[in-house]
Amino acid sequence: MSEWVETFKRGLSLDNPLTVLMIGLCATLAVSTKFEGALFMGLAVIFVLTFSSAIISAIRFLVPEQVRIPIFIVVIASFVTIVDLTLHAFLPNVYVFLGVWIPLIVVNCIILGRAEAFAYHNTVPLAIADGLGMGTGYSIMIVVLATIREVVGAGQIVFLGNTILQLPAWYRPPGLVLLFPGAFIIFGFMVALASAYNRRQYGRTVETRFHCMIEEGRR
Repeated sequence: MSEWVETFKRGLSLDNPLTVLMIGLCATLAVSTKFEGALFMGLAVIFVLTFSSAIISAIRFLVPEQVRIPIFIVVIASFVTIVDLTLHAFLPNVYVFLGVWIPLIVVNCIILGRAEAFAYHNTVPLAIADGLGMGTGYSIMIVVLATIREVVGAGQIVFLGNTILQLPAWYRPPGLVLLFPGAFIIFGFMVALASAYNRRQYGRTVETRFHCMIEEGRR
């Protein structure tokens, strides 16, 4: 049980896919202009990552080494299709906002990377823990980023057609925050905070952890 918990916790901080591993940034910066879109993008990633990791781990002894990547993509695409059709049917406005980024989860570096680096080499329970941890870590960061951008850049937060936060009328939101330069600036501060937390908690910086992972992969 302790190993399961440790595997789950790694995705939240030490191996966070956004602030540490720096993967999946394109979709993150694109959809993080709205809290609503970021939340459902995060939930979609959790669903696809967890279930695809579990299936890939379960069939890993049946998958020939030479064709593992195409099989990974087929498994991932199946769960992405479920998400895509569900959003289209029940949340059409969210579906339109997320657009092409939902189908592109199939080739998202987070999903394929965890399938190849972890799920394919570990048991089903640990694969589920890794999927949940990585997905949750991703979701937390993208929701925080989107919340900051929407509040600062639009002066409000709208969720499913309802305004749940509105800044005073005198506030004049800077439009730069909703553009990519603003996203990179805010994300840079988030990376700095994550690095400081990891340094204090684990005695390692983000850069050190990243280089350690590269060396582990080479071995």
